[in-house]
Amino acid sequence: MSRGASARASTASAFGSASLWIVDLDGVVWLSGEPIGEVAKAIASLRARDVRVVFATNNSAPTTAELLGRLERLGVTASAEDLVSSAGAAASLLEPGQSVRALAEGGVLEALDRRGVITVDGDGAEAAIVGWSRSFDFDSLAATASAARRSGRLIGTNQDPVHPTPTGLQPGSGALLAAVATASGIQPEIAGKPHEPMAALMRRAFEFEVGDSSVVMIGDQPATDGRLAERLEIPFGLVDSGVTPAGVDGFDTPVAVRSADLVTLVEEVLDRP
Repeated sequence: MSRGASARASTASAFGSASLWIVDLDGVVWLSGEPIGEVAKAIASLRARDVRVVFATNNSAPTTAELLGRLERLGVTASAEDLVSSAGAAASLLEPGQSVRALAEGGVLEALDRRGVITVDGDGAEAAIVGWSRSFDFDSLAATASAARRSGRLIGTNQDPVHPTPTGLQPGSGALLAAVATASGIQPEIAGKPHEPMAALMRRAFEFEVGDSSVVMIGDQPATDGRLAERLEIPFGLVDSGVTPAGVDGFDTPVAVRSADLVTLVEEVLDRP
């Protein structure tokens, strides 16, 4: 076995001994809430071996209750302590009492409220924040860009250009953010994967340190999930069930294991001696 192959095998074996799996949601657990294979059974198999399975998503639109409800409908039990999103990471960039103009849905509004940040529709916002939103149109673009320009601050929940659904890819938060950044001329601060605000939120919420050998991450995007795993110095498992790019083999983010989907990955890891 070559040195490179040996290193990959050693890294892949870390999945079998890990006690904390951090799993992406969209494109890994579900597509628009529809399960990708028998994910509930796969997660139950991990938990039966005393593995803690938690979830980290760049999707800022759903509230915590909505995400937990979707998991429950799939047969996956989880609590708020098992879940972080880019909405919470974005809210962490603001201080309690600050005001913000938000182009976003319930998840961001919930996170801002918990943080004690005030959302405003008129003048006086100290920042503008952009997350995924179905209400994006010319008027919301103009108002959010104006708030970013006046305040000099623009926060994006994430830069994902597309969002996976059962019928194909739809524009993601990154597409909306790019429009606001272009219209305002303000360089955005990015909160979600793979950036530090999300990394810091995950370390606090799931109680681990950078380089923790008991932690692994699973996702469908090397540019977000993979780079975050690299930032956290933990192994990355790539699945092809979401928006994995065709040219991923040439991507420079280390991939410890790669599988068709989460169910297959779990089966392969649990079967590995």
